[in-house]
Amino acid sequence: MTEKTLFHQVGDYANRPNPYRLYAEMRKTPVAQDSEDFYTVSTYREVMALLHDPRISSERRPGELGNKEQPAPPIPPFIRRDPPEHDRLRRIAMRPFGPPHTPERIANLEPEIADFVQRTIDGWGNRKEIDVVDDFAYPLPIMVICKLLGVPRDGEEQFHGWVDAIVKGLDAATSDNAEELTKARVAASMELAQYLAGLVAERRKDPRDDMLSELANDDGPDGKLTDPELLTTAVLLLIAGHETTVNLIANGVLTLLRNPDAIDRLRAEPGVVVPMVEELLRFEPPVQFLPNRSAHADIEIDGITIPKGAGIALMTASANRDADRFEDPDRFIPDRPDNQHLGFGSGIHNCFGAPLARLEAQRALSTLFERLEDPSLVEDPPPYRPAAVLRGPRHLKVAFSGLRSG
Repeated sequence: MTEKTLFHQVGDYANRPNPYRLYAEMRKTPVAQDSEDFYTVSTYREVMALLHDPRISSERRPGELGNKEQPAPPIPPFIRRDPPEHDRLRRIAMRPFGPPHTPERIANLEPEIADFVQRTIDGWGNRKEIDVVDDFAYPLPIMVICKLLGVPRDGEEQFHGWVDAIVKGLDAATSDNAEELTKARVAASMELAQYLAGLVAERRKDPRDDMLSELANDDGPDGKLTDPELLTTAVLLLIAGHETTVNLIANGVLTLLRNPDAIDRLRAEPGVVVPMVEELLRFEPPVQFLPNRSAHADIEIDGITIPKGAGIALMTASANRDADRFEDPDRFIPDRPDNQHLGFGSGIHNCFGAPLARLEAQRALSTLFERLEDPSLVEDPPPYRPAAVLRGPRHLKVAFSGLRSG
């Protein structure tokens, strides 16, 4: 049997609890040819350079791994498009989300987020054990993104199933059952798009104060979204606005429980939660790598030429542990200075939902550890989700002696 490359070992579920030893091996060869037409880039300087290189494409390439049996969606989301179309679609999506057009939308959610977090914890009553994922990290982002877009919460269970299928399909390239995962992803995406199409039709007849209404009716300087563009954008916002935040919160709880001194500091200095979340984004990022980039032209980097048309995986979580950029990179330092991590990417494709994810994680972590008495992990490492790209615990059991008053 042919030995698996380091990149394919990252995709092996057995390595989900700790991919960082594999990343350390990867960084010994910063730019490596993984297969005939596929390369990995794993060090901070090189990953950052390519994130800002206009010769790097985010668009689907012919024969992309894991998608050979499935046609591309007719209108890919803007994160899978290049300028100028990427820029136009992103500007339209940003108008109802944040500054300069809607500067207060995220900030105005803070009281509701704070209230939801407190009510969720209050609902645990006399329990002495919770699953952080199911009982805490999952419900909060669902509430927030549904509120933001205007999606009714009565379809939450169905929505959860669609999200799981789509996220698992993101890792088809590194999975043994690539065709099955890809088919499930495509089917779930279509069903979710049909569901959202019904909501869009309602919002055009009866607009409300939500992002979906504004996306459906706004005719700004870049024009209106077509129906296919609107649906793929809405699907993207639902997935991105939910899944990465679940993992950020769950990874954060796991990391803090492994570093109890950080919990003590968070309780004594509530303001440290801001740099602490940035360090979590560096240390245990919810997005581990960007697997679907390609070269528009021959690119020479670190003495290696990546040929035009080749696929590229940018290993951002590996770059975040690069000792040439971060001092003592394998140690969690809550107030790490000059923390220019790649947890939200960089360049034109940086995560525009980052302000919302930061707000949710800051409020969730500070309140949870303010309320829990003597929290401890029931199982370490916990069971992980199948995905290697969007990495986080599937369950995270935490025991505690009681709840402090909120």
